[in-house]
Amino acid sequence: MTPDLIYGLTGIAVFGIGLVGALCAQDRLRRVLALKLCSVGAGFLLVVGAWREPPATTDPVPHALVITGIVVMVSATAVALALIRRLQTLETTDEH
Repeated sequence: MTPDLIYGLTGIAVFGIGLVGALCAQDRLRRVLALKLCSVGAGFLLVVGAWREPPATTDPVPHALVITGIVVMVSATAVALALIRRLQTLETTDEH
């Protein structure tokens, strides 16, 4: 097995674990974390796809997409966590 195949299968596995977690989790926080895991797996696959044989250089576009995806996912995670906290606050005040 070549290293790029191992890394590709690892990226697929990480994405799959995140997808199963997002579909099966009951807690909102666990769903957000599972979706974050999906994005890590997808980014890993993009980086693996950019790899070329040693005489050629790697493609910089997928690496730029991964860096942009990291920034977007951090922002989306922050917004999702703020919404979860707000929903939790509203649910606890409605119960009293």
